[in-house]
Amino acid sequence: MEKKLRRSIVDRKICGVCGGIGEYFNIDPTIVRLGWVFLSLFSCGFPGLIAYFIACLIIPE
Repeated sequence: MEKKLRRSIVDRKICGVCGGIGEYFNIDPTIVRLGWVFLSLFSCGFPGLIAYFIACLIIPE
């Protein structure tokens, strides 16, 4: 069976991007969320928000 990257319907806080990435790589979505927050903070926040918004638009539900 082929794995596909999709936004999570069950484990979502905003759009389900981090939940979907966590499900795809079989890791806890909380770790993905924390990593995303830390990377956003260390890159001045704004690029991380743009990347999340683009991922929300590109990754299907």
